Amino acid sequence: MKRLNPGPAAPSAPGAEQALGDFTTGREVLRLVPLAIGVGALAAGVSLALLDMIGLVTNLAYYQRLGLALVAPGGTSLGAAALVVPVLGGLVVGLMARYGSEQIRGHGIPEAMENILVNGSRAQPRLAFLKPVASAVSIGTGGPFGAEGPIILTGGAVGSIVGQLFRLTSAQRRALLVAGAAAGMSAVFGTPVAATLFGVELLVFELRPRSMVLIGLAAAVADALRTVMAGAGLFSPQPLFPVPAHPAPGSLALAGAVVVGLATGLGAWVMTQAVYRCEDLFKKLNGHLHWMWWPMVGGAVIGLGGLVDPRALGVGYGTIHTELLGRLGAGALVTLFVVKMVIWAVGLGSGTSGGILAPVLMMGAAVGAVLGHLLPGSTVGTFALLGLAGSLAGVTRSPFTAIVFAFELTHDQNVLLALLVTATTAHLVSVLTLKRSVLTEKVARRGFHVMREYAVDPLEATFVREVMGSDVHTVVPTMALDDLYRSLPEGSTRRRQRLYPVVSAEGRLCGVLPWSAVLAARSGTCQVGDVMSPPAAVAYPDEVLRAVADRMATSGLGALPVVDRHDPHRLSGLITLFDLLAARQKLLEEERRAERALTVRRIRGTRPPGDRAGGARQAPVAATGPTGCAPSRPSGASLGPPAAGS
Repeated sequence: MKRLNPGPAAPSAPGAEQALGDFTTGREVLRLVPLAIGVGALAAGVSLALLDMIGLVTNLAYYQRLGLALVAPGGTSLGAAALVVPVLGGLVVGLMARYGSEQIRGHGIPEAMENILVNGSRAQPRLAFLKPVASAVSIGTGGPFGAEGPIILTGGAVGSIVGQLFRLTSAQRRALLVAGAAAGMSAVFGTPVAATLFGVELLVFELRPRSMVLIGLAAAVADALRTVMAGAGLFSPQPLFPVPAHPAPGSLALAGAVVVGLATGLGAWVMTQAVYRCEDLFKKLNGHLHWMWWPMVGGAVIGLGGLVDPRALGVGYGTIHTELLGRLGAGALVTLFVVKMVIWAVGLGSGTSGGILAPVLMMGAAVGAVLGHLLPGSTVGTFALLGLAGSLAGVTRSPFTAIVFAFELTHDQNVLLALLVTATTAHLVSVLTLKRSVLTEKVARRGFHVMREYAVDPLEATFVREVMGSDVHTVVPTMALDDLYRSLPEGSTRRRQRLYPVVSAEGRLCGVLPWSAVLAARSGTCQVGDVMSPPAAVAYPDEVLRAVADRMATSGLGALPVVDRHDPHRLSGLITLFDLLAARQKLLEEERRAERALTVRRIRGTRPPGDRAGGARQAPVAATGPTGCAPSRPSGASLGPPAAGS
């Protein structure tokens, strides 16, 4: 047996590390671009058709007339008879869920997440029909929900169906699913940038060009179609909530933005708790009342709430616009918030079909507007807009989406700084008070976990040469296996190596010998050369650990010999699964090890000869390291990218 103690590794070929790129996306993404464009167009058409269905059901249920325009259920003359309308809507939704697909229950976004996490981004084709119909019935009969959740699930189903028609990987189908979801959101709200951010921040579970490009293209196509329809008179070319330009916020307004962020962050906790406490209450009905009938119970509560404040019914876009214009008094805003909260939480808890974004926007705007009646520095409408963004950031944990969404809904660029302050504050409060958002909580209750933090993979930032073992025990082909076994006593360092490179008399790598082969053949007269095998896979000193980890996973091996890239018979070392953990250990140390890396001390010295007696002289200040010496950077030090994340 020989011990390999290689000297400095041979220099890598010029440009070996420089050949590594920032991204792994290749040209194969180009063939998905036409599919993304098609998904964007299809999802936009389906989503706009859903709005028409909601308008049709609302006009039929509350006004007994045919029409596709979105109208408020609160303007009906039915009186107390309006109580029955949401109950009948709940009955229809319950029957559709029981005999159609149970996936139509809920607000859509967690279901889209589940399709991505569990089903390989394969959505049921019938879901593209059942979900919008059930949501149109639920919202059209007064359900206090938004259309965006069902639209996101329906658009995602369209993208998934298109992806299933072609030979694609699960990751590629996922990108198309989220592209369809973003396209639906973009078509309805006219917010292509926010829809793209929403897909990237919340749904696709990665930040890579292969997904962001497709999502952005689909959202842009959907918004372009919306613009064409606006030119044809089918839509207003204005933003969804046009408001007069608010004054640029001063210091008082920014302080108020912090207050609104704190309030909406706590409001996110209240909203999330309300929804899932109501869901838990309905689950206690199991054994007494089948879940198919639960939406009828929820519909009865919604009907009662509509009698108290009819503005809380339906999608409520008109009510949100009124809040942003600052036209509601504090008392009306408080009533609206309480009624909307109760009927929304009970409705979702009962398992009916509807989205959460529009209700969250309405309740957040109400919180901001109430504070706007008390806070100085800006108008009530400005604080309502800040409350809208803060509530969205706190509930969905998507602060960038909330900022851009609020801007695209109003086109008011003067409040961008205040939006940043409010959304950031609300996001912080929500993260510190809630383990999961209202969206991921439902996924968790179904037995899955969603991690919302993204960071640079330490395996992508560490080279093999940094962690490989260079003190490697090697064997020669002529050594008897029985002698080898006896030379490796139990507990010795050499026994723990588990894979032994086989080198020739000239020191050239000619094979590998796993410890399992030693155990299987040691009782005979076999030599190492009889049972050794060529390396199934190797690693190179100048490649990153991610490539090695992928190679180990593909080959099912836990250790690989490290060889020179241009001389594969020159052994440089050995890398194992345990060495891969060293990269993770480096990241953990960066996150957990706290130290004072810079201190300030006064340099003591003698007074210069020219100083006057009794005169004061400012002593110089020097920056020192933790040992008191001036810090310096070692020559040749390598600086890797810092870990990103919260």
